[in-house]
Amino acid sequence: MKLITSTEELASACARFATQPFVTVDTEFMRETTYYPKLCLIQIAAPDGSTALVDPLAPGIDLAPFFALMGDERVLKVFHSARQDLEIIWLLGGLLPQPFFDTQVAAMVCGYGDSVSYEQLVNDVAKAKIDKSSRFTDWSRRPLSDAQLSYALSDVTHLIKVYEALARELLSTDRGAWLDEEMAVLTSPDTYRADPEQAWRRLSSRMRKAREIAVLMEVAAWREREAQTRNVPRGRILKDEAVIDIATSAPRSVEALGRLRTIPAGFERSRTGADILAAVERGLSRDPAGVPTPERGRARSGGNGALVELLKVLLKAVCEDERVAPKIIATVDDLEAIAEDDAADVPVLHGWRRGLFGEKALALKAGRLALSAEGGRVVVRELP
Repeated sequence: MKLITSTEELASACARFATQPFVTVDTEFMRETTYYPKLCLIQIAAPDGSTALVDPLAPGIDLAPFFALMGDERVLKVFHSARQDLEIIWLLGGLLPQPFFDTQVAAMVCGYGDSVSYEQLVNDVAKAKIDKSSRFTDWSRRPLSDAQLSYALSDVTHLIKVYEALARELLSTDRGAWLDEEMAVLTSPDTYRADPEQAWRRLSSRMRKAREIAVLMEVAAWREREAQTRNVPRGRILKDEAVIDIATSAPRSVEALGRLRTIPAGFERSRTGADILAAVERGLSRDPAGVPTPERGRARSGGNGALVELLKVLLKAVCEDERVAPKIIATVDDLEAIAEDDAADVPVLHGWRRGLFGEKALALKAGRLALSAEGGRVVVRELP
């Protein structure tokens, strides 16, 4: 197994792949010590038997031919669980693959469960086994071993059979359109833009007061910018617990910052400590009326709890009958919204999801549908 280490070799390989109806793609990367993922290996395979292992760390190599292939609309790009692979392509190449197919999403539509592993999918569909011993090796070290290269290549060669089987099933069940929403999210640049001004949202579930949220917004944005600038994990700058601690206590002096249990000794007198105090002041100076409200899960009222549980059972029963993963149909928040409001603006009450499950959920709520147990299975019955 030869690694492609030059731009010329890569261009030649990508020219061959460009003649194929689809290619399967995977990447190996490291990001334990960096903010941005470090691309270490690219694997590509095609149905004519062509394969390529590309070394993006090779001196002088230009990945432009690879990115051109990713943007070639004549060739379908097939990934499994593509989110991180697509993030890398977006960050390094400034584009997202089109057209695109994610076998993990397709597997959910085809009834393989909410989060079927690639190994299980290969076992079930391709009737093969993957040697996982090289999965967690250091992909940035050179030379790569034969075992690493063999493992990496198997990821894309087995993916050919997985894709072909799932594509046939989607065609036979006419469910191709069900993937569109999920694929649209994965191929939207907004999915991969790490906006420092939005960093507070992932930590806001514990916040209740406008002042706390205002400080959280400034401190989280400062930490995100620092992590991006220095290309280190955000936790290396400041742990999540410390950001939350600072937001709730809003220290305004070196001494107050140093008294927080989540702040390392002496940290408060560093340049970083001064930056944190400045962020706190910016947060406190915000107009509370202009501070956004965190997005939280819908609070379940005591009167709807049992109904939500019934809707969960209905969802499970429908998904078992239709052989589709519940995750792609509705979330718990969706069910809680339906329990409260027949006209709730949630995805499950629109489009194909409404026909598959939403109408049944409303019928159950209105007493026009019943659930019973027969032969160890839940049966859904319409009432007269």
